[in-house]
Amino acid sequence: MQWNLRMKAAERGIWKSVELRRLLAEAGLDISAGKMSMLWTTTPTTIRLEDLDVICAVLECTPAELLITDPAAVTARRQAAAAAVGEVGDPASGKQAATRSAKPTPRLGRNRTLPPA
Repeated sequence: MQWNLRMKAAERGIWKSVELRRLLAEAGLDISAGKMSMLWTTTPTTIRLEDLDVICAVLECTPAELLITDPAAVTARRQAAAAAVGEVGDPASGKQAATRSAKPTPRLGRNRTLPPA
């Protein structure tokens, strides 16, 4: 996922985070300078839907224009996860063969009783 806030702001003629922060405050969203800096310079890990709604209203855009999907990153992550658990197969066909043969048995620590039967 890519965060496209600066490009959308530039399309509206907003070149500094301070300008956007002022416009957001006028629209009813008071953001601290630190949070505004994070939104302006990096991709946020989380964002409140109410905040996203105000940002979109100020920039006159939709959330889909601010959050751009990256299908290649999802595919790479899926393949890395499959490799980590030892699965081999063709992700395009959806067929995967597990290379692990036996189910692992849980290790019991010292002084632990066996689980109930």
